[in-house]
Amino acid sequence: MDVTVTPWVTENTLQYESDWEDFERTRNITWLISGIVQFIISLVGLAGNAVVIWLLAFCMQRNAFSVYILNLAGADFVCLSTHMVVSIMHSVNYSKLDTIEFLQVFLVVFVFPYIASLSILSAISTERCLSVLRPIWYRFHRPKHMSFVMCALLWALSLLLTVLEMESCGLLLGKYDWKLHRTIEFSIATWLTFSLVLMFGSSLVLLTRLLFGFQKMKLTRLYVTIGLTVLVFLTCGLPWGISYFFFYWMLKDFSFKVFAVTSVLTTLNSCANPIIYFFVGFYRHQQRQQRRSLKIILQRALQDVPEEDGRQGSPPQEILEMSGNIHVA
Repeated sequence: MDVTVTPWVTENTLQYESDWEDFERTRNITWLISGIVQFIISLVGLAGNAVVIWLLAFCMQRNAFSVYILNLAGADFVCLSTHMVVSIMHSVNYSKLDTIEFLQVFLVVFVFPYIASLSILSAISTERCLSVLRPIWYRFHRPKHMSFVMCALLWALSLLLTVLEMESCGLLLGKYDWKLHRTIEFSIATWLTFSLVLMFGSSLVLLTRLLFGFQKMKLTRLYVTIGLTVLVFLTCGLPWGISYFFFYWMLKDFSFKVFAVTSVLTTLNSCANPIIYFFVGFYRHQQRQQRRSLKIILQRALQDVPEEDGRQGSPPQEILEMSGNIHVA
């Protein structure tokens, strides 16, 4: 039986193949450019976060906020490592083995440092807000090891949610559970939303108290460090979470261009934090320049003493002690 192929069918088929080839070419170029940019940013960010981790873990006396910064640097380091691996795989076109499965694995694995980073940043903002609103209680009644306990719990929660996400996707035992997957995704989205609201609310309270408080507070480097870190996350880190949990999970319309742009922004967010620390610590109101080691610069970025107090004859090492001399063992 002869089948006659009409001209319009042939034209539509050729047009479809041409559009698909253009789509594939555009996607490959986008992945390549995104991979190169992420690799360069990740390389710089890994070096910066490695320096921060080394200084805070082995060269400085740890206190309440330095513990949080240390764990935040660890989360950024894991995040950048993931991006570097993905950028290398995209650059060498290794991900062609199964693009859908590859993206699924990457998204699930990347959720782990993303949850940890946002949670730790929310804890920093909340504790700083508490120390300002209730300074007496914070100084005399705050549990000594609260920073360690909070960071451990946040890491454990992030790991648990990631493992459950991998299990629901069938990446561990190979069984996809749709109901469990939706439940875990909703739980992750709920926790991230709660952490975001907590971080934004506490930061807004700090800013309001700083600008319009009854007793005007003096600006310290710690305020600037936390404020810039939160601002960079809202600008560069938040778009990935919005695009993933709203477009990919809820709307099922996750463009590869959106994925590429938000991935680059998230890489930039993790890379920017060490730059913020050293910029805030290096910046001086005075004109005279002094040589400062990286350790001193990082200490200055986390100090909770107004700058003018440092010019009234206080010993330099005392000035560099952070957060009201609240130390942890």
